[in-house]
Amino acid sequence: MTSSGLAPAIDTVAPFFEPFTLRSMTVANRFAMAPMTRDFSPGGVPGADVAEYYRKRAAGGVGLIVTEGVGVDHPAAVDWTGVPHMYGEAALAGWRGVVDAVHGAGGKIVPQLWHQGPLRNPLNSARPDVLGQRPSGLWGTPGLTSYEDDYVARMATPTAPMTEEDIADVIAAFARSARNAIDVGFDGIAIHGAHGYLIDSFFWPDTNRRTDRWGGSVRARAEFGVEIVKAIRAAIGEDLPILFRFSQHKQQDYNARFAETPEELGIILGALADAGVDMFDASIRRFTMAAFEGSDMTLPGWARKLTGKPSMTVGGIGLNNWLQDTFKGRGETLAINNLDEVRRLFDDGMFDMVAVGRALISDPEWVQKARTGAPFTPYDATSLGRLA
Repeated sequence: MTSSGLAPAIDTVAPFFEPFTLRSMTVANRFAMAPMTRDFSPGGVPGADVAEYYRKRAAGGVGLIVTEGVGVDHPAAVDWTGVPHMYGEAALAGWRGVVDAVHGAGGKIVPQLWHQGPLRNPLNSARPDVLGQRPSGLWGTPGLTSYEDDYVARMATPTAPMTEEDIADVIAAFARSARNAIDVGFDGIAIHGAHGYLIDSFFWPDTNRRTDRWGGSVRARAEFGVEIVKAIRAAIGEDLPILFRFSQHKQQDYNARFAETPEELGIILGALADAGVDMFDASIRRFTMAAFEGSDMTLPGWARKLTGKPSMTVGGIGLNNWLQDTFKGRGETLAINNLDEVRRLFDDGMFDMVAVGRALISDPEWVQKARTGAPFTPYDATSLGRLA
């Protein structure tokens, strides 16, 4: 037995059960719960059921909980009314309960701060009169997407580009919400900068056609994200870590990318690292996917190489398929043990932490089973529709 009373980890996963430190935050192991929208916080307020949901995963051995996307303090941040937010007395009291529950189970937790930008659907929100914000008023050129055609046609109608005042308001909203999160006890901050949402829509040249300081070159397209990171760093101080989720793919087009070459990727991620990002959470559809032609290196591997910062991998760990296959019912989603492949990439220096998504929704004890080599519980697709 180890000093914690747990059985030693089996050889395949032993390195994943070593502690990991980012600034003042030390997590017990390298497994994180990936951020996954659940929409179970009526009025934006997380309740006791949300606290218990996250507590179970921490008690099941997850080192770091990255929460579902949390709306920042801005009227156009999110749409669905069950998405939690990080402002207001009731919501902050709810989050304090979540944080206390996770800490009581021995875990660490960071909130993923979120602004949906072009992807906010006003008709699903409590404020249908408020349009989603977009760098240049563009939704993005539709490509390979899971959205229905009528939805795409409606959302693709151009809106007004964001003004300087709009941009300043959103940056300030991220900073306020980050400070709120730290005040209720979170261990750091995660930023959602992926998937075609607002920050990512500044990175992507298809949605950012600006020619001012916020666009026009690769480095200028990074500036909005950079200013958000700087504002959050100023709000929370130097001791606590900032994680940043990014992706090449967009929900508007899974084949899209904001960086065509490693050099372009390095310009944007390097600017974010210089601004204060401590770890890059590289969102890819399958954790084995190569990022650029001519190299087997994955996206988290490139982030680590280009910035010198730690990175986190995600994408189908513990399962046989990727997220949209499950959502669209394309074949059966099966629990599998693919940790030998995860270990191979870890040994190749591709990442420092491992984020697990759907497998942890289905089975809160997944990390402990990975530790001992116990069989994984068969995947339960109905788990996506409830909080348990």
